[in-house]
Amino acid sequence: MTEPGAAVPLPRSLPGARIFRAPGRVNLIGGHVDYHDGLVVAMAIDRDVRVQIRRRDDERVVVQSAEQLGTVDVAADGVDDPAAVAPAWGQLVGGIVRVLAELGRPPIGADVSIESALPIGGGLSSSAAFEIAIASALAAVADFTIEPFALAKAAQAAEHLGTGVPCGIQDQMASVIGGTILLDCRTLHVERLPIPDSLAVVVVNSGVERTLATSPWTQRRAETFAAAAALGVRVLRDVRLDQVADHRRARHVVSEIARVEAFAAAGRIGDYATMGRLMCESHASSRDDMESSTPELDEIVDALVEAGAFGARLTGGGFGGCCVAIADAGDADNIARIALDRYRNGLGANRAATATVVAVGSASGEVVNR
Repeated sequence: MTEPGAAVPLPRSLPGARIFRAPGRVNLIGGHVDYHDGLVVAMAIDRDVRVQIRRRDDERVVVQSAEQLGTVDVAADGVDDPAAVAPAWGQLVGGIVRVLAELGRPPIGADVSIESALPIGGGLSSSAAFEIAIASALAAVADFTIEPFALAKAAQAAEHLGTGVPCGIQDQMASVIGGTILLDCRTLHVERLPIPDSLAVVVVNSGVERTLATSPWTQRRAETFAAAAALGVRVLRDVRLDQVADHRRARHVVSEIARVEAFAAAGRIGDYATMGRLMCESHASSRDDMESSTPELDEIVDALVEAGAFGARLTGGGFGGCCVAIADAGDADNIARIALDRYRNGLGANRAATATVVAVGSASGEVVNR
């Protein structure tokens, strides 16, 4: 395995390569609930990770990235310990290779190059898109068939192995399926919730990078499971709000699941005001009960709402990254600009902050037309 070194420029195209892509996502509502078998509303976005792949004659998987330093080189049979792969970003690659091998993928080698349009540590699931794109490509180059839900579960398992972060399933499912979905993280039942042309989704990146492995995310997760154990249940999906009234972390999880249900119901009838209110309530709960927000994220949410958004909240695991808002499509660009200007004139003065109106992304898969 190669140690980190100078960045390796990627060729525009690997001769004979196939291209696979997987979208990032915004978590419209439903934070810190997927690992409690909860409900989430997630939207795949028009920003993705793209992978070029071609078969090698040996049994090595060799990966380079346009955004990361170093070259990853692991055995195609999954024998290399994912947690020991260097450079560190390659630990996800090691996890993917091992999980696919355990599922029966033959040890076919591959050259892989990766390019990402997603900010790393931005809360838009760049890691899940990375996992899904590479797993899809590695399966295809080895003529190994894997069904979409199994692909999502394999990518989730790879993240557990590679990073030690016990993430839920929503990010991988959103990337595999595409569109906007209400996902039941217990049954994996999916209901599509189309975003009408009259509604737009705004994403503001705070410029505060974070990784879940080094943030308090794992501690928050552990605190919620401690509350579940005290109540004699496996997950907090199975308790009532009155049972957790005195436990802030658990109260967030239980109330958030109820908010997701109400958000989906409002979405089905186009009640944007209620959807926005629920997003703001979700952010307040994330800030006060889960304590997963930051002053920067709080300022962005306030700025988006004051600029005219129906509602806004942090997206992803929190502790940095992005905020998401819903707004009237005709006002969305102006709302994004006003909110970004306010943030840049305040806590975001020294941050590489950005704001954009995102479109709904399609499901992951092979890019046929280059």
